[in-house]
Amino acid sequence: MIKIDLYKTSGEKSGKIELPKNIFEVKINKPLMAQAVRVYLSNQRLALAQAQTRSEVNRTKAKWYRQKGTGRARHGARSAPIFVGGGKAHGPVAEQNFKLNLSKKLKKQALFSALSKKAKDDQIMVIKGLQKIEPKTKKMFEVLGKLKLNGKICLVLPTKVETILRSGKNIKNLNLAQASLLNTYEVLNGGKILLMEESLEVLKKTFLDNNQQTIKVLKNISKK
Repeated sequence: MIKIDLYKTSGEKSGKIELPKNIFEVKINKPLMAQAVRVYLSNQRLALAQAQTRSEVNRTKAKWYRQKGTGRARHGARSAPIFVGGGKAHGPVAEQNFKLNLSKKLKKQALFSALSKKAKDDQIMVIKGLQKIEPKTKKMFEVLGKLKLNGKICLVLPTKVETILRSGKNIKNLNLAQASLLNTYEVLNGGKILLMEESLEVLKKTFLDNNQQTIKVLKNISKK
């Protein structure tokens, strides 16, 4: 397992802590991480673009010019797509589906790969006692300052800790994420990863314990 420094809210070191090898020391798969990010961003898209067709354009229904004698092609509607101000032919209709799928197994592998890359680049810190701070933005600023953190920061919480949510939600470049819902995009786009000590246990329970239980069940079935 990887051992890194464990910090207090005062910025002082409080010994070492081990990061699970199965999460923070796996083979880095860049194509898989790129695929996971693409799927995540695509699933955030909303089909909002919509153009008016010729039947929806609010223009006069009267015949534009006389049928014969003008030298132009005969036409009866100014709402046709060939005229300025007319409807759009084959435009977006707000029904596009941007949803993409990625299996749970691949999502997990991409997340582990992203966390392993951050660990390799020395971009992960672990802190203890953060849940005890006052729910004030000023206090969170002080903690980040003592840890000498600047730029983008992704603070990984074990659950919805109200004191931290209230103190950190208004800080620019600070992203608050829950360990059980952590994804590849948040890790790669989050800058420095600041893990609460309790978040490590949540990561192990969420992403590792289920696999171990499944393996035990399969072994028991094979013995029968």
